[in-house]
Amino acid sequence: MRWQLLVAALLAGAASVFAFAPFELFPLAFASLALLFALLRTAPGWRAGFGLGLAWGLGAFLAGVSWLYIALNRYGGVPLPVAALAITLFCAYLALFPALASALFVRLRAVRPSLQAALFAGLWMATEMLRGWLFTGFPWLAIGYSQTPPSPFSGFLPVIGVYGVGGLVALCAALLVLTPWRQARAALPVALPLVVLLVAGAALTRIEWTTPAGPPIRVALLQTDIEQDLKWDPALLRQWLDINAGLAAGHDGADLVVLPETTLPVLEEHLPQGFLAYLEAEALRRGGDLILGLFTRDTEGRIYNAAINLGESGRQFYAKHHLVPFGEFSPPLFGWFYRLADIPMSDQTPGPARQAPMTIGGQRIALNICYEDLFGREIIRSLPDATLMLNISNLAWYGQSLAQPQHLQIARTRALETGRPMLRSTNTGMTALVMPDGSVTGVLPQFERGALEVEVRGYRGLTPYARAGDLLALGLAFALVIGPGLGSRRKG
Repeated sequence: MRWQLLVAALLAGAASVFAFAPFELFPLAFASLALLFALLRTAPGWRAGFGLGLAWGLGAFLAGVSWLYIALNRYGGVPLPVAALAITLFCAYLALFPALASALFVRLRAVRPSLQAALFAGLWMATEMLRGWLFTGFPWLAIGYSQTPPSPFSGFLPVIGVYGVGGLVALCAALLVLTPWRQARAALPVALPLVVLLVAGAALTRIEWTTPAGPPIRVALLQTDIEQDLKWDPALLRQWLDINAGLAAGHDGADLVVLPETTLPVLEEHLPQGFLAYLEAEALRRGGDLILGLFTRDTEGRIYNAAINLGESGRQFYAKHHLVPFGEFSPPLFGWFYRLADIPMSDQTPGPARQAPMTIGGQRIALNICYEDLFGREIIRSLPDATLMLNISNLAWYGQSLAQPQHLQIARTRALETGRPMLRSTNTGMTALVMPDGSVTGVLPQFERGALEVEVRGYRGLTPYARAGDLLALGLAFALVIGPGLGSRRKG
């Protein structure tokens, strides 16, 4: 296989990153996969297909998530060459999934051209789902995340979720290649599914799957903007506590004030005596509640990345369930990694998979902490009980990078999938309110300290995705992969 084809696939993968936030040029997702599909159709065998898919994946992930390097090198203390090698290897691992889809497509592509698009889409969907599950999963940059509004394909997110939408993007990309655009009569039957999907997606965006419920509540979402390399300095702890207390004070009339993930960078038991009591008294003074992120330890010595509520609604607790490998726990056989890195609080215990939403101001608020909102199948566990979603995050680990806007786009996807508003309080950005239609009605500038004060109502009802989770996408992937084989057999 000529090296020029591998370079083309690499560049196509890198270009796909511009389909995501902050650029949001969503048509590029179709163009990127269309180029990969065209290259795969000419691949002489599955090994060549694997190489093209691997090149595409390396381009996409090296361009799209290499900001992970900042956490390892700048804040984790891993030497530059080792950090660069670790991130390259991680991106190579992620690239194995488009490589697998591509190799299988080339191996199985001996079907009618009209069915090749279905095969490609089904394999793409299945391997993205696998990437979101295997070894606890890492679904960042799943192609469906690029299709938030104004993309008409955002209408499918409440129905088949992010993986299903990624499959539809792959299907349309392949159809764009297969359509004989210069032959109007021959082009019509191939292009017709494109038109149908665009019209259907646009029509679905007009459906309100859920309805407002309960009284509106006034929320102050706080952004602390504390530098990650200073946050863990014991000599500066009093300064960070004063910043948190100062930001939480006031906000008279707010039913809820929210501070971000691990905003208090010590175990609860190591806080100065009376500090939490002071915050609780301030919440009670204004007749509301305060949610804040901190580390707690139980009687058996297990440490949790947690959120607690203080105030009118009483003390309520949430412990992060889906922990970040290497950052929050060590996978088996990786003890050597922690001998190189200096990552605070990196030996944590996951909370229960199902935890009751917090009851505040007449609303039921389901919490998720940082990375947890990547997993739609886990977020919907709180439904239909929850009326609002709340994410608290600390992305200061990744500096001024694509991580913050990409994470906000993920929150927009979860709001569409669940039909619930998503409130976000973060350390450095992006603190925001996302509505059930995926629109962002308020957002604070990145790397600025401040408060975003919003009024929001909860929502009731279930989207199709909230009812079935990823089962609809899984069934669609199965049908798209099996269908071409059945069609080829009938033809034979």
